[in-house]
Amino acid sequence: MKDETLAVASQWKLVWWGFKRHRVALVCGFVTVAIYLVAVFAPFLAPGSGQRTNADYTYAPPQALRFDTDTGLYVHPYTFKQDPETLALSFEADESKKVPVGFFVKGEPYELLGFIPWDRHLIGPSGGGNVYLLGTDSVGRDLLSRIIRGTTVSMSIGLVGVLLSLVLGIVLGGVSGYVGGRTDTVIQRVIEIIMSIPTIPLWMALFAAVPASWSQLERYFALTVVISLVGWTGMAREVRGKFFAVRGEEYVMAATADGAGRLRIMFRHMLPSFTSHIIANLSLSIPSVILAETALSFIGLGLQTPMISWGVLLQEAQNIRAVSTAPWMLIPGIAVVVTVLAMNFFGDGLRDAADPYKH
Repeated sequence: MKDETLAVASQWKLVWWGFKRHRVALVCGFVTVAIYLVAVFAPFLAPGSGQRTNADYTYAPPQALRFDTDTGLYVHPYTFKQDPETLALSFEADESKKVPVGFFVKGEPYELLGFIPWDRHLIGPSGGGNVYLLGTDSVGRDLLSRIIRGTTVSMSIGLVGVLLSLVLGIVLGGVSGYVGGRTDTVIQRVIEIIMSIPTIPLWMALFAAVPASWSQLERYFALTVVISLVGWTGMAREVRGKFFAVRGEEYVMAATADGAGRLRIMFRHMLPSFTSHIIANLSLSIPSVILAETALSFIGLGLQTPMISWGVLLQEAQNIRAVSTAPWMLIPGIAVVVTVLAMNFFGDGLRDAADPYKH
């Protein structure tokens, strides 16, 4: 690329050019966008609500999706036998029958985007019957539907939690870095105290204060706030360091000489100079919030059924049956791993591209 083009390019163009050279981060960026699209359109993408139970299909294994020219896509229904001594169910595919699988099929009604009533699903049984492409759980609920539905809760907690941490981190970190003096000392000591406390016990203590009588929606918001109250410290230190670095720049001194107030200087002049760096750190913080929600729900302190999240699904799988005879119950863990890795690689690429003049 010509030096003349680089000289006149805006900061955002330089970041984009640098990010495009990071091929792994670019691919992971598309994966991250796809995951958030799944979260937004989960009711349509999921074959069902994930709440319907089927006692005849308790811990049913995944059904193989097949195709022929007469029926199109289909699965074989299961026949099951129960051991008279252990009462354990064993499933076998009944190859004499077929359950057609179609696209844009009519199913359980829902509200798309929270306000559009609809009853069409991307995939599902087109002529009645049951289709469990990823198997079922302990009460016969479709695991594929529950994983897709859980994407909405887990990803939204990650995004909302990081946004709350971002506000706290920018405000307190900015004040600490720009004002300095005793104000900086007090804020930094508070940050050090919070960072010195083990994270899981601190989350447990904060979440234990949430009344048990609260609804699942209220517990959802409480969990988001609890995670945010702990997660802002790293962002605050990042912002403080950046404010320290630029507060002696000429444009800051010119704004001060022009009579601009402190808040205007901080958020109108100083903050935009490293916005791309904050966005990069933001993308790296979301996976940690997702893991925090998963960990809290897994140990029974976070969300609970009937709310569906990846942590709730993994909490339901922590028994010997899931590990030994129903390993598909651990598939939500794969969703967590893929999401966290994709967002971490995406964030690494953004962070490397956020300072294009360095290279």
